[in-house]
Amino acid sequence: MRWRKGGCHCGSVRFEVECEDRVSVEACNCSICRMTGFLHLIVPASRFRLISGKDQLTEYTFNTGVAKHLFCKRCGVKSFYAPRSNPDGFSVNLRCLDEGDRPQAEIREFDGQNWEANAGRLAGLSKDG
Repeated sequence: MRWRKGGCHCGSVRFEVECEDRVSVEACNCSICRMTGFLHLIVPASRFRLISGKDQLTEYTFNTGVAKHLFCKRCGVKSFYAPRSNPDGFSVNLRCLDEGDRPQAEIREFDGQNWEANAGRLAGLSKDG
């Protein structure tokens, strides 16, 4: 495990996430993930640190309003958010980790179009240990 840096396109929002050198990420086909190309690296809140740009984040919610989608006000990139499946953690977009600092990733398909039937597969990913 080690800390890796990442952020939005313009650099206004910067964060660190602690993860292994090899990770599994989810490629979700729900309406928002499909359109943005988000690759979910879900971690406990204890393994995520917002370094800068809190004042540059704006929140978007839809459907149940549980997931807190956070976008940079300047460039519009969603580099991380609080997911509905793991509201006690964060989902970081693997693509927003700095070049050369990304772990090797196994990309797994996730059927978010049928979220209710499949959400159990994601439950607990934000738990330490």
